[in-house]
Amino acid sequence: MNLLEIFLELLIVVIAVVSLVANLLVLVCFTCSAQVRAQVPGIFIVNLSFCNILITVLNMPSTLLGVVKRQKPFGDHFCYTVSFMDTFLTTNTMLSMAALSIDRWIAVVFPLTYSSKMRLKNVALMVIYAWLHSLAFSLTAVLLSWVDYSPAYASCTVHLRDGDGSRGHFIVFTIVFHACTFAISLFILCFTYLKVLQVARFHCKRIDVITVQTLLLLVDIHPSVKQRCLLEQKKRRQRATKKICIFIGSFVLCFAPYVITRLTELTASVKIDRYWGIMSKCLMYSKAASDPFVYSLLRQQYKKALFGVFNRILGRNSYTLSGHSSPSDIENGCYSQRVNNMLKDNCH
Repeated sequence: MNLLEIFLELLIVVIAVVSLVANLLVLVCFTCSAQVRAQVPGIFIVNLSFCNILITVLNMPSTLLGVVKRQKPFGDHFCYTVSFMDTFLTTNTMLSMAALSIDRWIAVVFPLTYSSKMRLKNVALMVIYAWLHSLAFSLTAVLLSWVDYSPAYASCTVHLRDGDGSRGHFIVFTIVFHACTFAISLFILCFTYLKVLQVARFHCKRIDVITVQTLLLLVDIHPSVKQRCLLEQKKRRQRATKKICIFIGSFVLCFAPYVITRLTELTASVKIDRYWGIMSKCLMYSKAASDPFVYSLLRQQYKKALFGVFNRILGRNSYTLSGHSSPSDIENGCYSQRVNNMLKDNCH
């Protein structure tokens, strides 16, 4: 066993631990916080976290054993089950991310009709479609016996056995599968989030104008508060772009190498290097570990829910202790609150 294999094994273990803990925390937040449950995106996030947990519990250990043993970890029936879940769960996670982007697009671009468009019935239909879509491709692969242990990925996954005469049909299935999952999901993410970014920049420009006008009216405002407000406006513009880049960039970085590799191996003359195949699989697994941070745990509602859970466990009250403030800090704070209130009134 060389250092590269040891690195890959440790990488899978780290990804699995982070993924399991982070996704379980998301489910804990959803269970314990009425505010999180009341939000429509929470349903998509729970579905995404549930799929990520199953990937962590079923697929990652199987790949780890495949790397260690360099062979099929268990019997054929277990491998078929893991292959089915690999296709089903991966497809479901991609579609869940696409559904989350659609939800954000409607919320930002069509805020007045959001409540009517994203009713519980419509959300349930989107989740059901994701499950049926995933089930159709995973069942097709199992029924046509296109599932087995692949040495190139050290995993039980969609794989054409040597000597199978249906190579042409397998190529068509693979292309259609990735076109209907990765390509469509990526298109939806790019379209929706770029529209969201466009609207966000437009509103930031409006807020910038209102902020300048408000600061000019408040002649008695402290200079440090003026500077702080202008700096906050700049950060708001940068934050919107950064979030969109993270949403789309993490999707491409984690899934694209694996999908491109699977399409490349359809050419008979191409042989996938084992280490690259396993690394591309690890990149795909890393999406399960990053999703909780990208979509939920770093948001204020989830942080608040986690603090509430920890306070209950530790038996502490939910209040926080604040330090002493100087008179100038109190004065600046009052000015900041005054500006924020005026900005909110102007925006609404």
